[in-house]
Amino acid sequence: MSAAAMHTAQSPRALRVNGKAADLDALRLEAAPQAEPVPPPGHAVVRIAAAAVNPSDVKATLGLMPQAVWPRTPGRDFAGTVVSGPSEWIGREVYGSGGDVGITRDGSHARYLVLPEQALRAKPRGISMDEAGAVGVPFVTAYEGFRRSGMPQAGQTVLVLGANGKVGQAAVQLASQAGARVIAVQRRAGPFQGFASGPVDTIDARHHADVGARVRELTDGRGANIVYNTVGSAYFEAANKAMAKGATQIFIATHDRAVPFDIFAFYRGMHTYVGIDSLAMDCIASTAQLDAMREGFERGTLKPFPVARHFTLDEAHEAYRLVLSGSTDRVVLRP
Repeated sequence: MSAAAMHTAQSPRALRVNGKAADLDALRLEAAPQAEPVPPPGHAVVRIAAAAVNPSDVKATLGLMPQAVWPRTPGRDFAGTVVSGPSEWIGREVYGSGGDVGITRDGSHARYLVLPEQALRAKPRGISMDEAGAVGVPFVTAYEGFRRSGMPQAGQTVLVLGANGKVGQAAVQLASQAGARVIAVQRRAGPFQGFASGPVDTIDARHHADVGARVRELTDGRGANIVYNTVGSAYFEAANKAMAKGATQIFIATHDRAVPFDIFAFYRGMHTYVGIDSLAMDCIASTAQLDAMREGFERGTLKPFPVARHFTLDEAHEAYRLVLSGSTDRVVLRP
């Protein structure tokens, strides 16, 4: 074990950000001493074993999330062990996430995290702490999109645009688990055959200038019943062309806020648009969504992301930089 890791193991600490930073070079991540908290009534303290670094974690430290408070400890996802609080939970392994955690309240990039008792959910059996600490934001976002749009069903076609991303990968898995036909649009080779519990059709957008037309070809002209657009504006036109009669399109992000919108095609197609903001879901709502997926993780129809690298708190700046660079690696902190 490195000296930094030994220091972290022996001295509880928490990352602190005290104000907005213009960029990563200007960002100051202080690993400050952290005493074990005393939980207020109705709360528990979790000793963190692993906490993912999400793009939203990094963006929030740069002041790109207007609801973020200062100073605070960042980190939305977590896995660990309950060390104090309700007696029935002490010693149990839990996992979770939250749009409030690490944004409007202290988060998981720390040795200890205080949570409401209602946010405690048992970690799935058979997956590691690293894996459990890295499924939160992507799977919660993907699940909430499907919950709001109507969960995929056998016999339906689900189109996932931007399927290389973590939310896209989670959406592919959830739709496949439900027995739907899945079409994944990507710009390079992805792990979908290995992740999904069924076959996945893929479209490489680099080689198909008209993605919507290609989806129509693959579906004998019918189109997709659910379109999970994880990218937004870049695929907006293609997504609309790919929608079946009565289809729903889910949005979680965009590059451009303004897009051309054909109202005639919208109402003639009887289409529905659903917007998802996982930051609006607190830790109680988010962990409830994860608990709905726990059985899938335990039976293997849902797969956690392989964790490529783990970092100590002393290496957090390196981890943040890696995530913000657009790396596809899933990384965690081990506080």
